[in-house]
Amino acid sequence: MLFSVPLILLAILIEVAVTHFRHIRAYTWRETLTNFYLASLNGSLDLLLRATVVLPVLVFCWQHRLISWEKGWGYWLALFVLEDFAYYALHFVDHHCRLFWAVHVTHHSSPEFNLTTGFRSSVFQPVYRTAYFAPIALLGFEPLDVLFMYAATQIYGSLIHTERIRRLGWLEHVLVTPSHHRVHHASNPRYLDKNMGMCLILWDKLFGTFQAEDDSDPPRYGLTKPLPDRGPVNIVFHEWKDMLSDFWNSPLPLWRRIGHLLRGPGWKPGPR
Repeated sequence: MLFSVPLILLAILIEVAVTHFRHIRAYTWRETLTNFYLASLNGSLDLLLRATVVLPVLVFCWQHRLISWEKGWGYWLALFVLEDFAYYALHFVDHHCRLFWAVHVTHHSSPEFNLTTGFRSSVFQPVYRTAYFAPIALLGFEPLDVLFMYAATQIYGSLIHTERIRRLGWLEHVLVTPSHHRVHHASNPRYLDKNMGMCLILWDKLFGTFQAEDDSDPPRYGLTKPLPDRGPVNIVFHEWKDMLSDFWNSPLPLWRRIGHLLRGPGWKPGPR
């Protein structure tokens, strides 16, 4: 935090200054304050759970590890690749299961795309995120190293929420760049559920979720159905309310109603 917080705040100040002097409307007070509000909720819950749940679970898995590593460049490289893949899997599920989308949707709810958008956190994601990273400790990676690598990749993930950086040449084939992440946050039909990696674009290209940014189809940020109520409570719980309403008010038998929870966002039952 001593390194990342000043770095990200400095980057935000630079972006604010650049957009201000170029007369670009990139920030509004309401959306920026909402981003910091969501970050504070997520961060408080995350710190609480790391002490009481996450670290004990990772320690338990590491104590029953299947492999023992000698620390070196191979150890850190393998940890980075495994964590990046675990995040891709987490992110993919968040987009394709409505129960988890109800958590993650807050991160996509801003009609703006700037460096503070990276702070618009999925508030309750820390409750279940450990399930994706515990297998890494089981493979022999020390718990504090797992947490450190996640924090390090999160710094990168925060810094790609910007429109000020365009294409990055050959790096576009290797990394998740700002261009790739603009696509991810867009509500254009062709861009939905694309580019879900944190650092490496490899996973999206391997699993068919990659989409390049097309200058003829500029990203439109926010949700496919804009929120009429952008209050601090509704911004967190609106999808929960809609999801549970669909579940309880459905005429379907109980076993089929579960589709409203476990299928993708927007799922509707087909004819029987």
